[in-house]
Amino acid sequence: MNILDKIVAQKRIEVKQHEEFKTIDKLKSYDCYKAEVPSLKTYLTDGEHNGIISEYKRQSPSKGVINSMSTVEDVVPKYEEAGVSGISVLTDSEFFGGNKSDLIGARKLTTVPLLRKDFMISPYQVHEAKAIGGSAILLIAAILSYQEAEELSKLAKDLGLDILMEVHSKEELDIVNPLVDVVGVNNRNLKTFEVSLQQSIDLAKQMPDSAVKISESGIYTPEDIFLLRKHGFQGFLIGENFMRTNNPGDACIEFSKSIAQ
Repeated sequence: MNILDKIVAQKRIEVKQHEEFKTIDKLKSYDCYKAEVPSLKTYLTDGEHNGIISEYKRQSPSKGVINSMSTVEDVVPKYEEAGVSGISVLTDSEFFGGNKSDLIGARKLTTVPLLRKDFMISPYQVHEAKAIGGSAILLIAAILSYQEAEELSKLAKDLGLDILMEVHSKEELDIVNPLVDVVGVNNRNLKTFEVSLQQSIDLAKQMPDSAVKISESGIYTPEDIFLLRKHGFQGFLIGENFMRTNNPGDACIEFSKSIAQ
């Protein structure tokens, strides 16, 4: 069993437990559930923001602890100051050290679109994403069938959420449905955790024209951004590059200045 299989197996247990503890009807009573949220797709294409989806992440299975000191309160306002198009917040606790309270806290601090970064396998998680202030959900093609992804996409749209579909190969593009707003190429192989920007470049021309194209993982320099822009990418998900510093928010601000057009 690879790490992705382990994460999904654990996630199935968690979702069942969470649903027993807090029903969907209870989630619907949350203030955020009833509120409109900013669109990630709009922020990626409006020309007013820099295309970066900055990430708040404490740890990962491949790198261990990345940053255990910087809080949401430290980081999120400065990400917004940097002019980012979105902020990705890890809510998986077992493998990434995240928490749903991180996203709840982030929503109180910013008007920027928030991506709930988790392993989404159940409609319950989509309702949960809306209730805690998410603007968009992540769907990972590697762990979903076309029908499962379509079901989650339809529900997300009904709730006013954008959909970011993450792919790793040409074959996984077949999972992308017409409701998907943003297609992201993860440059990290989730089975081996090797990283290469070539993954994005190879898939760029095969991605659907209707969706905004973003590249995820392994983006460290302004030159990486310039290269990816040449291949049609409008968004760039960056987490570790900022979170490994003592002040992720300031690192994001400086990086943003270096890629200004």
